[in-house]
Amino acid sequence: MSNLSGDSTKTTVSAVKGLNTSTPVAGVVGSSVAVEGESAAGWGVYGHSTTGRGVVAISVNDYGLRAHSDHSAGIRGSSTDGRGVEGWATKSEGVVGISTTGNGVWGQTDGAGVGALGTSKSGTGVHGASESGPGVVGDSHTSYGVLASSQTFAAVRGTSVSSRGVEGWSTSSEGVVGITKTGNAVWGQTDGAGIGVLGTSANGIGVYGRGGKLAGFFEGDVEVTGDIRMRNADCAEDFDVADAVSSEPGTVMVLGDEGVLAQCCAAYDKRVAGVISGAGDYRPGITLDRQPARVNRVPIGLLGKVYCKVDAGYGAVEVGDLLTTSPTAGHAMKADDPLRAFGSVLGKALRPLRAGQGLVPILITLQ
Repeated sequence: MSNLSGDSTKTTVSAVKGLNTSTPVAGVVGSSVAVEGESAAGWGVYGHSTTGRGVVAISVNDYGLRAHSDHSAGIRGSSTDGRGVEGWATKSEGVVGISTTGNGVWGQTDGAGVGALGTSKSGTGVHGASESGPGVVGDSHTSYGVLASSQTFAAVRGTSVSSRGVEGWSTSSEGVVGITKTGNAVWGQTDGAGIGVLGTSANGIGVYGRGGKLAGFFEGDVEVTGDIRMRNADCAEDFDVADAVSSEPGTVMVLGDEGVLAQCCAAYDKRVAGVISGAGDYRPGITLDRQPARVNRVPIGLLGKVYCKVDAGYGAVEVGDLLTTSPTAGHAMKADDPLRAFGSVLGKALRPLRAGQGLVPILITLQ
């Protein structure tokens, strides 16, 4: 039986009303089952204050306030300028959401705000844990599903004992994208016997590299179990040249003093070294002895196909003809003297040149 009972049949009249206008003391105070309110269509308990708290609930060993609803929210807080619900604790969680089958905590905004915001001065802003499902799920239709930022540390860190630390999955775009202005876009590291970076593809390219300076750089040995397919034409090697400005691709070069190359200027020169690679449609597939710090070096085609400057004024050139150095600077000519040709042949013509001078594709065959 209640010590005090109030009844009302009108929605505009409270069953029990307590008012204190002098000091900050509660309008209604009760102990044991302190206050019990029941309403068929309105509020069970209603507390209102102009400058203080509408309702204050305190307990030493149990819930300060517990509310229950069969079909709606157990507690709903609303505010015009402040927080709808605020939880504050000295040593434990400020707010805890627990659900048997639904979401433990749900955050939603109908405007441009943040659905769920977690901040911390020295700990974790948001921590999600699950025994069998995802710890944290972020979903968005037009923006980032999860956005993380950090001034001095990793924006996102994922750890796993037996699976992937971080996994990105996409139906029609990149699974993972790394972008940086000054550092490494993607860094892969393993402290054991694993692979630093692993790229696989069922039907496409396992690893693709493209760069303004180099597409790829390997420090250490490289092992390939399949074929190496070069789209470019020849195998070249860099040499020092006496005049790198006038020695353009396609020029026939001969050995000079101390290994420095110069343009040929004599017929059947046994010092012939090869042709500067890169003329026409052909580019070197492999370039040996690259030394970027040294200037006045050019790639000389040693094996494969190159475009070569040819002068047909010493004899029309047909497909298959052997070529040697000519008196015309930097040009080859037909080698029609077998005795003089031995040791001075630089290649074999792959197209004819019956008159004048021009670039002719040749097969490098130094002999």
